[in-house]
Amino acid sequence: MMLSRRVSWFLIAFGVWSWIVWTTFVKNLWKDAGGLAFTHGDHSQPTAYFWVHLTLAVVSFLLGTAIGLLGLRGLRGLRAQRGVAS
Repeated sequence: MMLSRRVSWFLIAFGVWSWIVWTTFVKNLWKDAGGLAFTHGDHSQPTAYFWVHLTLAVVSFLLGTAIGLLGLRGLRGLRAQRGVAS
């Protein structure tokens, strides 16, 4: 299956966007002083909220990476196809 150039770039953009958004989220989660992420406001006792959201972020990093790599492979496939056709 060949991906179009537009779809390939969309997948790459989605992967990059996912990394930007979830990196920001994890930074904010780590800085949380409101008691949601850590019991006493320090980093000694993470709460269930912290673990669930950290798991969501890790899964999103993995999916964003996989989707971005699919887009990259799509672009490389188009380039290879264009090189063969010449």
